[in-house]
Amino acid sequence: MRYLHLCAHEQFPPEQLLPQAVAAEEAGFDGIGCSDHLQPWWEPGEAGHAWVWLGAAAQATERVSFGTAVTPPGPRYHPVLIAQAWATMELMYPGRPYLGVGSGEALNEVPLGADWPSPSEKVERMEEALEMIRALWDGQRLSGAGKHFATDRAYIHSRPENRRPPIYVSAFGPKAAKVAGRHGDGLWTLADPESVPELIDAYKGAAEDAGREPGEIVLQAAFSWAPDDDAALEGCRVWKGSQPKEFYRDEWHDPQAMYEEGEKQVSDEELKEDLIIAADPEVHAERIREVEEMGATVVALMNNSGADPLGAIDVYKGEVLPRLRGSA
Repeated sequence: MRYLHLCAHEQFPPEQLLPQAVAAEEAGFDGIGCSDHLQPWWEPGEAGHAWVWLGAAAQATERVSFGTAVTPPGPRYHPVLIAQAWATMELMYPGRPYLGVGSGEALNEVPLGADWPSPSEKVERMEEALEMIRALWDGQRLSGAGKHFATDRAYIHSRPENRRPPIYVSAFGPKAAKVAGRHGDGLWTLADPESVPELIDAYKGAAEDAGREPGEIVLQAAFSWAPDDDAALEGCRVWKGSQPKEFYRDEWHDPQAMYEEGEKQVSDEELKEDLIIAADPEVHAERIREVEEMGATVVALMNNSGADPLGAIDVYKGEVLPRLRGSA
């Protein structure tokens, strides 16, 4: 089992996230990652540029894998640009980068003046982008107009000869999970016990149909630690703005309106069910064990500890990760 520490660009300024990445490596996490957003889920919030920050985080650390959770091909990021960026990362930090790919949210695309497509069209767009990224990494020169992206002799001039960064494809439904099976090196989804079994089955079935071996199952959870339970809750309360499922599907792109809607829909108790919110390290360890039992090969843990993010990492170093690895 591998554990990733995810840094929340929506909640913390980028310069504060860098010490979190360093501390996560020192704590024994196997990898780091970060959200990739143009806007946060609430106002006021933060939204540092993920790719710029990843370069700094990779330089500040030594061994951990690193990548996005997750990057959406679309109006904000053309697939050629994604392919170029991750090829460069692989050349600079061999063996360490991974690429998380998703279909995107209106929150991060509509502010650029883009139309917001249906969920089905978003998934089709993501699959077209994945095919292009793979082709470019293989040294192909691309020209032509697809349904969603156009190229004219696009080529990645600086690219690794051997390893390609693994691609973990985000899915909330079976159609996207099948895309992950056809094109990804792993499935990335939220650790929801109601949806995970169907998504894993769809992912593995599509991989088998494509003659591919299934890869990683990355299940994402979020945690908030503080010296007492009330402070842990207050430290992550803003994340109610990310909880309603329609925010991932429909044309919601006003952070303040999203937070207000999240406050209406999500009670404190429901937030505690969705996130790991506690002062007791054993509660964190037990909830993560439940994620592992859903079928994870990698557990990605978003640090939403607004009260004391570095203190939370220190608790994971001394008490949570040792419990999970059987050394405490």
